[in-house]
Amino acid sequence: MTANKYGIQLSILFLCIGLQAFAQKTPTAENKRLEKQAQRVTIIRDNWGIAHVYGKTDADAVFGMLYAQCEDDFQRVEMNYIDKLGRLAEIKGQSVLYNDLETRLLIDADEAKADYKKAAPWLKKLLNSYADGINYYLHKHPEVKPALLTHFEPWFPLLWTDGSIGAISTADLSTAELKAFYSGNSDKVAFIEREKIVETGSNGFAIAPSKSASGNALLYINPHTTFYFRPEIQVSSEEGLNAYGAVTWGQFFIYQGFNDNCGWMHTSNNVDVADMYAEKISTKNNKLYYEYEAQLRPVTEKKITINYLENGKLIAKEFKTYFTHHGPIMAQRDGKWISLKSNNRSMNSLVQSWVRTKSKDFEAYKKAMDLKANTSNNTVYADSKGNIAYWHGNFIPIRDKNLNWSKVVDGTTATTEWKGLHDVSQMVHLYNPTNGWLQNCNSTPYSVAGENSPKEENYLPYMAPDGENFRGINAVRIFSQGNQYTLDKIIADGYNSKLSAFEILIPTLITAFENNLKSENPSYKDLSEPITVLKNWDYYANANSVATTLANEWAFKLDPVLQRVYIDEGELDQVENTKLFAKNATQEQLLPQLQMVINELKTKFGTWQIPWGDLNRFQRASGDIDLDYNDAAESLPIGNTSVLWGCLPAFKSSYQKDTKKRYGYSGNSFICAVEFGPKIKAKSLLAGGNSGDPKSKHFNDQAEMYQKGQFKDVLFYKEDVQKNAERTYHPGE
Repeated sequence: MTANKYGIQLSILFLCIGLQAFAQKTPTAENKRLEKQAQRVTIIRDNWGIAHVYGKTDADAVFGMLYAQCEDDFQRVEMNYIDKLGRLAEIKGQSVLYNDLETRLLIDADEAKADYKKAAPWLKKLLNSYADGINYYLHKHPEVKPALLTHFEPWFPLLWTDGSIGAISTADLSTAELKAFYSGNSDKVAFIEREKIVETGSNGFAIAPSKSASGNALLYINPHTTFYFRPEIQVSSEEGLNAYGAVTWGQFFIYQGFNDNCGWMHTSNNVDVADMYAEKISTKNNKLYYEYEAQLRPVTEKKITINYLENGKLIAKEFKTYFTHHGPIMAQRDGKWISLKSNNRSMNSLVQSWVRTKSKDFEAYKKAMDLKANTSNNTVYADSKGNIAYWHGNFIPIRDKNLNWSKVVDGTTATTEWKGLHDVSQMVHLYNPTNGWLQNCNSTPYSVAGENSPKEENYLPYMAPDGENFRGINAVRIFSQGNQYTLDKIIADGYNSKLSAFEILIPTLITAFENNLKSENPSYKDLSEPITVLKNWDYYANANSVATTLANEWAFKLDPVLQRVYIDEGELDQVENTKLFAKNATQEQLLPQLQMVINELKTKFGTWQIPWGDLNRFQRASGDIDLDYNDAAESLPIGNTSVLWGCLPAFKSSYQKDTKKRYGYSGNSFICAVEFGPKIKAKSLLAGGNSGDPKSKHFNDQAEMYQKGQFKDVLFYKEDVQKNAERTYHPGE
């Protein structure tokens, strides 16, 4: 049922849910069919609660995979699809009304339904099994009360066709601009170019046989997402599927992981995959038109109804929305309507997400890349034959090379149209570099292999506007010196906590202090000792380090430009901005900010000498999606920091309501190191644990390991899984 048919009160909604639950208890031919399929699936839970799903067919495996996900955390499975359906306001209220509108404009449910109808038979089987697995779970667990979705449809995965945490690309258009346009208050909201301050991302490393101790290739998988965003799982079938890794809740493919032959790690990028067009609008006979190639075309109008929850009732709000052939109108700038051309969902993308998980070798993986449907990711690759590879993006439209496509372009002319897609051979990529390693940390591809990296002058700017960041600098330094890699060594390097940004910023601070403050200045007394602590620091983050506390708290008070990680064509990158800031910074831009840190720490704790781990904590007190934190409750000290300053293992934390301490909520989530030899060897780690149920022993059983960076052995082969089995069952048992 689509949202525009949902103009009902919440009490009626709950009544429908109750009737649905009652109906689920009644034996039907449908339930018998699902029970029969469940018998073709075996789930083995190992001693970490990880589900190893074995099915006779791929479709059976998908059925079991979704059933297992629902067992672990149904609310996150459901919430991801409430989001992609553009129905968040039905449970969260008017505050997310325009987020839903943005989703509805960019992800069309009718197109997803049409794709389902024309899907190849093999894909339709998987889509059906996706829905069947979730619906069977709900049938067998009437005590589970969905927030909104009591029945899942097989076309839902076609709304969300890759596994990225930021699956919607809007160029530089913001939800605030969308609200200004469609709320009728565009004259009251000024356009402010959106600052790209992003701390999330990922790290991917590949080691060739020439750099490994065993002569086998290695892969390091290190997505940085909100904690508990992806569970760990294995899914296998008798049709050649055997993939292990991280799956985004509610999806049926391993997003970041490996099979018997190869592994893939995705990092996000700023490759241009969505463009803004300035449309010339006019009115004729009370109808809207836009100019294109000196002719007038009618503006397409579409009514979208979104329901939002208010005082226990669902209230319908209807929007009249507008489209040109470029895409939906998303904003108004300088008197012109701005449309967005994008590719936020496609069946090809879902096909690619699946087929790459069954790749048997390098050629098969390259064939998957030739689908050119991955819109948001880079790929770091390694395999059992010793190949390592890197691709920067995948879906890249061909455009006029003389234009800056990060800006709004002229919508009235055909010269600004996309002209097909670039072949993979034309994109920034690198196969088997002679240096024997590859790295990407959401940074420029032009440092992916140090001196052996692709050369920027050989590629069009919109293919890789990404700049350098401090993680990239740290990774290149580490791997340029490394050799004889093992699983333990690549994990150790992946946990390198050097904060390269402070190699630039701290000397500037010290100089400003020593050159501009005299001993009789009252500020000298307050800052002298903290400056000495920072002066003696080795720039490595550490839970016992007071300098780490001072530096991190201080840096977040500096010019926000230092936090800009994702940049557009022609802009300075984070490292260049930091160097420029350090070169020109005045005393007033550096010292008062440190004084503020000292004062804040004294106010909270009575002293500024607070080790980083005392301030920076990991706490998982409930299974809620939006967690509350409490200084009085149990928590663990964490030595890692935000990735902004160069720390490879990510731990994004902030002060929460009524807390004196910082609590982590994003960063290292699922981490895995893999060696591709005659037999797979791998180690992995999760934030907290694999279950979202606080009553489960696997809710927090990896928390102390997460704190210490201690990995568990991956159980990839069935005989090893069986030896460490905690429970073996068919779905529904």
